[in-house]
Amino acid sequence: MVATSATSSFFPLPSSSLDPNGKTNNKVTSTNFSGLTPTPNSNRMKVKPNAQAPPKINGKRTGLPGSVEIVKPDNETSHPAPRTFINQLPDWSMLLAAITTVFLAAEKQWMMLDWKPRRSDVIMDPFGLGRIVQDGLVFRQNFSIRSYEIGADRSASIETVMNHLQETALNHVKTAGLLGDGFGSTPEMVKKNLIWVVTRMQVVVDKYPTWGDVVEVDTWVSKSGKNGMRRDWLVRDGNTGEILTRASSVWVMMNKLTRRLSKIPEEVRGEIEPYFVDSDPVLAEDGRKLTKLDDKTADYVRSDLTPRWSDLDVNQHVNNVKYIGWILESAPVGMMESQKLKSMTLEYRRECGRDSVLQSLTAVSGCNIGNLGTAGEVECQHLLRLQDGAEVVRGRTEWSSKTSTTTWDITP
Repeated sequence: MVATSATSSFFPLPSSSLDPNGKTNNKVTSTNFSGLTPTPNSNRMKVKPNAQAPPKINGKRTGLPGSVEIVKPDNETSHPAPRTFINQLPDWSMLLAAITTVFLAAEKQWMMLDWKPRRSDVIMDPFGLGRIVQDGLVFRQNFSIRSYEIGADRSASIETVMNHLQETALNHVKTAGLLGDGFGSTPEMVKKNLIWVVTRMQVVVDKYPTWGDVVEVDTWVSKSGKNGMRRDWLVRDGNTGEILTRASSVWVMMNKLTRRLSKIPEEVRGEIEPYFVDSDPVLAEDGRKLTKLDDKTADYVRSDLTPRWSDLDVNQHVNNVKYIGWILESAPVGMMESQKLKSMTLEYRRECGRDSVLQSLTAVSGCNIGNLGTAGEVECQHLLRLQDGAEVVRGRTEWSSKTSTTTWDITP
């Protein structure tokens, strides 16, 4: 009974009545119209005009003069429509209308959200996928500064900035259709077991982005000498267009089997030269010689630095960005707290692998070591070396006072 009641709410059933004998009568009740007379040997309803006086049924007159008389055949009985899967389905129109209303309301709320960037060029690349601009020679990519990419001063770290530079360089090669099986290697380089290695990096940071900022990174390549390639970067604020960082680097080729430097083969030159930009470096080269430090000339030494597995790239050597973190391991904490890194020049002299053990040396100049917290401009010399004394990276960094502290409005 319960099942029948539940079903009848969706699927109307023919009304049933009990005859005087208690049997169920499944015939559909209907109003008796006038002139219902059987027509023999007919299987269909017939309609004919009735001009006669209306007949009497049970002593009462029914119908009106001139009414239409409906004649049913003798052998026709009233039966409900056969119960099939189709005619038992409920009316889905109301359910579909409700779903459509919900989706339209959700779409309206989504479009009202203020997630869209304000600049037209950022709208073209909302998810940081990158694209080729300026006659196909410059690659542009956007990055959003994540919470895990900021430091204790609530701004992006120098490692974050350098990772963005490296990412755009690789994506530039990929977007140009030159990415082979190697890490930034072209198809011809892969055939000859060649990889790119950086020999010199120069970076100037005018302003560090903070959490939630969107930065726009442009990169392009140019010729550098006979067997080198220069890559430049320009980092801007994604909303204001303000220049945040400028960087320039020099790259050469190395055979990944022999680990020796190599000339650029003509086949490889033919792949990369169409993408060279004939322009001056984004930064004027700092020609000052980088000082070699030792235990006597260094003010700070940090030993027993070892690579982790995650520090290795696909070419099985330590990623060049990791060297920057190691260099700053020996920088004085007081300077790191009160100063910001504004420029950096690095010379990469040797690679190191998974089993290397390194030392980081730093010498501070331009101020008294005891007054680093109040010093205005500070310059440091750096050396990263293996335990046997072999040089890995020489560097120089320049620091300036943190003039302001970023504040966040956390009120709801």
